[in-house]
Amino acid sequence: MAAGRILISACLLGQPVRYDGKGKPLLHPLIEQWKGEGRLVAFCPELAGGMSVPRPPAEIEDGLNGEDVLAGRARVVELTGGDVTAAFIDGAGRALKHARDNGCLHALLIDGSPSCGSLAIYDGNFKGVKHAGNGVTAALLRSEGIAVYAPSQIEALAAKLC
Repeated sequence: MAAGRILISACLLGQPVRYDGKGKPLLHPLIEQWKGEGRLVAFCPELAGGMSVPRPPAEIEDGLNGEDVLAGRARVVELTGGDVTAAFIDGAGRALKHARDNGCLHALLIDGSPSCGSLAIYDGNFKGVKHAGNGVTAALLRSEGIAVYAPSQIEALAAKLC
């Protein structure tokens, strides 16, 4: 097993797992380096939680965040009104297990997502407005001692791995 393994959002590696059926590849020399070193462990918590591709967009309601969902104070709802909280919590738990099983002490997760967002997430009104906060998976990983980084923080992650 490669030292310094990193759990990474599968969409950041270009896998078409996002709600819209697309990937969102992170094009950065460090990604290529880490791939070559066998450090990256791809995972999509939403798929692991049983959601399909494509799927309706989802947001955490009422401007709350992943900690609130995990504590039972908020729900994750789809644009169509469906409550997908259980799928998001299940996917987060599976992400944590996958990270532990693969020796990941760090995670590089797509920002803005109600699962993976670590700096900002959408506010629950489906109007494209973000606020500071994190998604369900990011919140669970952090609470369990896994350092979570957004793509804009890739250099900081690299510094921690040295």
